[in-house]
Amino acid sequence: MVCMTGEKIPWLSPVVTRTLRRLIHDPSFSYTYLPEHGLEAFIRVATELLVGRHSPAIAENRIGGVHTIGGNGAILLGAKFLKDWHRGPRVVYMQQTQREQYGPIFQELGFSLREYTFWDTFRLVSDTGKLFDVVEHAPDRSILVLYNSGSFILPRKRWFKLSKLLKKKQIFLFCDIPDQGLVSGDPDMDNKILRYLVAQGFEFFCSQSLSNSFGLHDERVGNLVVVTVSNKSLLCIRSQLDIYARYMWGSPPALGSRVITTILSNPALRMEWKKSLRSMVENIMLTREKMKEKLRLLCTPGSWEHLTGQDGMYSFLGITVEQVDYLVTKKHIYIPMNGLINFTCINYQNIDYITQSINEAILTIGPGPQPKDPPKTEVMADDPESKNLGHMTSESKSLGLKAPGLSAYLHNKK
Repeated sequence: MVCMTGEKIPWLSPVVTRTLRRLIHDPSFSYTYLPEHGLEAFIRVATELLVGRHSPAIAENRIGGVHTIGGNGAILLGAKFLKDWHRGPRVVYMQQTQREQYGPIFQELGFSLREYTFWDTFRLVSDTGKLFDVVEHAPDRSILVLYNSGSFILPRKRWFKLSKLLKKKQIFLFCDIPDQGLVSGDPDMDNKILRYLVAQGFEFFCSQSLSNSFGLHDERVGNLVVVTVSNKSLLCIRSQLDIYARYMWGSPPALGSRVITTILSNPALRMEWKKSLRSMVENIMLTREKMKEKLRLLCTPGSWEHLTGQDGMYSFLGITVEQVDYLVTKKHIYIPMNGLINFTCINYQNIDYITQSINEAILTIGPGPQPKDPPKTEVMADDPESKNLGHMTSESKSLGLKAPGLSAYLHNKK
């Protein structure tokens, strides 16, 4: 889960190094324990980064957070609350790629897991339209974990249809944002869908990890964001989460959160951080292009357009389980059996070896199913109507459907 540089070391935003030096030499810097809910200033700036500083939810004081130990801590804290208060079936849907990391958390708390995936192994495309099938077949009031929603590609009208279905079935959303800004290079663009859900009146949890986004990998900086319909509900839920946090870890680590708070509170430092994100994402995109071209020059069987058709740090190679096994056992390239690879770990020193090994694996094992032409991609960012994603439309207000949420848990627990 670490973002690497071309020099094979963990990436660190340059502005973080300078900010750390400033904090160390600041005479007012304190090593006092933080309260159980964490650093309030960090929660505020992190939440604003997620939903936008001018979000109606912030103005109405119905969104807040709890400072956690990384993204896993946020998932654990939210899952603990749902164990005690969720009134629906104890069924959690999560993407296949997240089962190993988050699955045991929910299973230990008594939830059953059901996997889903957006990756089409035959067409070699990420089809987020499959989310409709997941929601349609899910039991009413079940829990849906949405991982890295910044990479979801659906036009506004489709998202409106999906939100209507989610409300009808009262599906509870638990979003997970692990790499904000490292999908598109723009933290605001990565969270467009999340802001749309806030505007549509959903109550939900969101695990927000900022360790990768700033390069503070060993600081484990997380935030469990809570979105409700009223300030009263938020205060009740926050009080419960504070109790859990008190006995789970007592006090979250402070240094990383202070660094992030300092950067996000300073317009100049914030701009420099965003610039470093864009630079990292451009490097990832360039690596994808280089890898696709090298495979083409090697005359590797199959189409490799899907390498540049995906975004973010992680992407599927689009190879079979047998080919992955060949890479692991014969070439010592260790990736999961689903072929998901961290593109920041590919650099000028190993890209030739990796592409030659992929070519060798395919020639030795044989090509897998040949992909069909991928469907036309409707990119939400280019849809003029997508500009309205962060605003409640008159059409959505007229639905008459109440979004599934948290407030009812506290009032109706038997």
